[in-house]
Amino acid sequence: MVDFCINGGGMVGAALALGLAQQHFKVVVIEPYLPAPFNPEDGPDLRVSAISEASVTLLKALGAWDYIAAMRVKPYTGLSVWDDPSHRTDFTAQSIDMPQLGFFVENRLLQLGCHKALQQCDNVELISGQMVQDIQLANTAKVMLSNGRTIEAKWLVGADGANSQVRQAAGIGTTGWQYAQQAMGITIKMQKPVEPVTWQQFTSSGPKAFLPMFDNYASLVWYDTPDELKRLKSLKASQLKSEILKTFPNELTQHGNSFSVIDKAIFPLTRSHANHYVKGCCALIGDAAHTINPLAGQGVNLGFKDVETFLSVCAEFKPIGNGNPSSLTDSVFSQKLISTYERPRKRDNLVMMTAMDGFYTLFSNDVTPIKWIRNKLLSVAQRIEPAKQEVLKYAIGIR
Repeated sequence: MVDFCINGGGMVGAALALGLAQQHFKVVVIEPYLPAPFNPEDGPDLRVSAISEASVTLLKALGAWDYIAAMRVKPYTGLSVWDDPSHRTDFTAQSIDMPQLGFFVENRLLQLGCHKALQQCDNVELISGQMVQDIQLANTAKVMLSNGRTIEAKWLVGADGANSQVRQAAGIGTTGWQYAQQAMGITIKMQKPVEPVTWQQFTSSGPKAFLPMFDNYASLVWYDTPDELKRLKSLKASQLKSEILKTFPNELTQHGNSFSVIDKAIFPLTRSHANHYVKGCCALIGDAAHTINPLAGQGVNLGFKDVETFLSVCAEFKPIGNGNPSSLTDSVFSQKLISTYERPRKRDNLVMMTAMDGFYTLFSNDVTPIKWIRNKLLSVAQRIEPAKQEVLKYAIGIR
């Protein structure tokens, strides 16, 4: 029997496995589909995350960041938000004495970096190429795989995404909805280097965002109705470029910097929140517990905060020396997970979800009184430097 079986070896699940391995637990990670190996000649993936300084600190402590940074990351030093050019707020790393605000990293490379670090852990088994066929729960968990093997674990952790098998097996319900809009991710390559600044413009049809990447690549995020994004996705690269030039702000091509369209894909936007993060011998982290509007790029950062809090609880129950088993089956551990992991993380995640929805509603319409209010907010925020600094510190996780 192992201490933890983690269903899902993505970014968050692999990070949790690393932390548990450092605490000397015996861990099995089930990940049916391993990421493709890194090839520096390949262009960027469409799925990119804005990794906060707090998340970088965690990944460094877990031994994964050096592997990630050795592949490719893009630090950014500025963040701008506006409705129109005369009403905007600009945030800079320099204003809070930081070298950068965070990094843009392809999701696959975050996962690969964690997996490379896991290869150094002799108390972690990674099972790939197998699907979970059945889950039986009692005092412990039994996970049956498609090859007939059964994994028995004291705790089963669902790090298996929004459609979590673990969550369903544990009978944990969710609340939430699918947003009316969707988002299109568009990879472009700029003709000239661009400043390491990310920006977001709000329009009545939804936000338009720019994320700088390595080697003059960048990612555009276009929120709109499903029908409009379906139309855009059907266009040839040259036609889509024309639509981008008509719709995105002038900052995209400032100083005569042209671009070409490389790739595109549409992603649904869903809000979901599990009613429990801990039930019986099961626990949920990351998207299995919560999905959020990606407006401010907080999704994976919330998942890494889950990992950090979960590990802080496990540290009190880790095995002490050889031959001394952990006390994970003790009811004290379960109660501690609920009080010290579930309750604070559920509360904080709900606050972030609500804030993002409020922000989305405030900035995604042209109702005159609301537009006046948001323009005033942006203009005032631009002038009050101490308030900007506090907001920025909270956003990047150093508050």
